[in-house]
Amino acid sequence: MTMQHRILLRRLFLLPALKPKNPTPTRLLIRQSQLNSRSRPQLPFLSTPLAKNHQFRYLTTERKRWLVYEVYLAFKYTVYFWAIVGFSVIAYWSVQQEWLERKYPTPHEWGFLTRLRFRVAKWGPDRTDWVGVETDWVVIGEYAKNVIERLEDRKIEGAGVEDLMEGGIWIDGIGNSGYDITAKSEPWQRGYYEALMLAAKAAEQLDDHVLDTTRRIVFPASTVIGPSNPNPKPIPAGAETAPREENCERAFEEPEMFYMRILTTRGFSSKQKMDAALAYASWLDFKEVPEAAIRMYDWALSLASENTPPTEMPYDKGSYVLRDNAPTPSKNILDALTALATHKARNGDISSALPILLSILRARRSLPETQPKFSSTSYTQPEPPSNSPWTASNILSTIKRLVAPPAYPPPPPSGDSPPIRDAQERCEEAGLNLYIGEIIYASRAREDGVAWTREAVDLAEEQLHKLGPSPHSSGAKKTCRECLSSGLENWAKMAARLAREEREKEAAPSASSGSTWFGLWGDSKQKREEETIGRWAAEENVVKERTRRAQDVLDELEAPSTPFSSIFSV
Repeated sequence: MTMQHRILLRRLFLLPALKPKNPTPTRLLIRQSQLNSRSRPQLPFLSTPLAKNHQFRYLTTERKRWLVYEVYLAFKYTVYFWAIVGFSVIAYWSVQQEWLERKYPTPHEWGFLTRLRFRVAKWGPDRTDWVGVETDWVVIGEYAKNVIERLEDRKIEGAGVEDLMEGGIWIDGIGNSGYDITAKSEPWQRGYYEALMLAAKAAEQLDDHVLDTTRRIVFPASTVIGPSNPNPKPIPAGAETAPREENCERAFEEPEMFYMRILTTRGFSSKQKMDAALAYASWLDFKEVPEAAIRMYDWALSLASENTPPTEMPYDKGSYVLRDNAPTPSKNILDALTALATHKARNGDISSALPILLSILRARRSLPETQPKFSSTSYTQPEPPSNSPWTASNILSTIKRLVAPPAYPPPPPSGDSPPIRDAQERCEEAGLNLYIGEIIYASRAREDGVAWTREAVDLAEEQLHKLGPSPHSSGAKKTCRECLSSGLENWAKMAARLAREEREKEAAPSASSGSTWFGLWGDSKQKREEETIGRWAAEENVVKERTRRAQDVLDELEAPSTPFSSIFSV
């Protein structure tokens, strides 16, 4: 028998003797635990971690899996969030561009970037979301100039644009002349004309601005620090510091460059060139260059009359007055003569301006009336509109508006035919009354001047009430609104001045007569005079009441067309 078998037998014999008779369960568990602890090796990584020894296992397998899952969720939701933000921005920008295209249409044959920049440039003067209060003409001018450069570039949008002569024509002080664009389509030509006019308008607004070449920032010329400006205006709080004169140059091209580009381009219509000539002449009037302005007005009148035969010329070439027995003048001739007469009146030549305006007013009042759409014999009751907007035609129309691009508007009237006496012409007639009233009032016939101004206000207000909220008469409403606002202002100034002179005349005799004993009788006479309201004082009160009543019409704004309403309108 081996030694191991002997030891085993000895332990078996000793166990009953050592075993207690009635062992309790608690003692049995303690004893088993002690035996187990003796039989199992005590290794550090198998022991239970104790907080006091900081023996924690922070990164377990379950914790690893949880952290990986949390990182995955964070990454996934971050991607979702930025994807939603990006798609929302793209959707908003797309809807905005669709709305701008419908409000400021661009030729479809232009490239994407050219159309985008042209829309933004045309939207600029009407925007209400600029950072400052004033319109940012720097941005508008840069966009318009970039569009012009792209249209004149043969490699981008100017394929088919040719020089008038070999190598082009250079005009001293202005630059290159116009081009030959007769090979381009009418929408292309019209868009090019609108871009040039917009750039000219921006150049007029930036005529008194300079560019700081060191910082590429535009400032008003009155804020430049230098010898030519000894008293510079202060810079607004929070703006950049004022520029130095040696670091400044002209901020934008001169307006003459764009106006002459239009006048020398072959392919524009007579009306387009006439409008550019009138705008250029008005700019020369603003710059106080009357000699150059009158030449430009003559050029505009010759452009307006180039399609009229010499034997049918309706005005006298010496006095520019419309003849009584002459044919009805065209709209272009009426507009050019009105601008010319206004220029003469502005420069003090009232004796020449007044007969021209009176002959134009007489010609406008003799224009044919607007023909009614339905006669009394052929009138048919129109079908009532459907109560439900979800008809098949409305749905198809909406889908067509969403899918198909908006059509480019047809060309405007050429202006070579006589106008019709519609709402627009009546508003122009009110403006003529206003001009005549100013001239007559300035020529010492004050009562007649007030009467003409009062008639202009009545006519403009009447037309505004007749036009109502119609969206198709925005041009006429704008003209009538401007005429009504200016007429009320002129009427108020005329009545206030006449009322002041009336009060001074009434106060002069009472002051010279003096007062009686203790001033009692004089005070009572002055009190009676104050209670009597003069004629022009009453007129002044009437103007105030008319201004208050017309304020609702002047402040009436058309409902803003949202992008969705322009798309889904039926």
